[in-house]
Amino acid sequence: MAKEETLYLSIGQSLKEAEESQMFGKPCFKINGKAFVCFFQNEMVFKLNGDTHKEAIGLKGASLFDPSSKGRAMKEWVQVPYTHKAKWEVYAKEAMKYVKAGK
Repeated sequence: MAKEETLYLSIGQSLKEAEESQMFGKPCFKINGKAFVCFFQNEMVFKLNGDTHKEAIGLKGASLFDPSSKGRAMKEWVQVPYTHKAKWEVYAKEAMKYVKAGK
């Protein structure tokens, strides 16, 4: 297993109430049946909003999540490269909080 995937799993499994699942055939973690993070192309993807979304999308190499690679990016989802792994846990917690709030 790649170090990126190991870190993704470690973060997801450490979040109380998070459950492992699948989204678009990709590994993800859900809260209350709704995905808040996933793993794609050896990068972690987060459902974010507000200032946290702006910060994440501003990171070098980050992009809006486009799982189909057909120019149909998901506006709330930000794909963050492993080079920013120090932020992954923070973003995962923010994503979980956002999705849990049901907004």
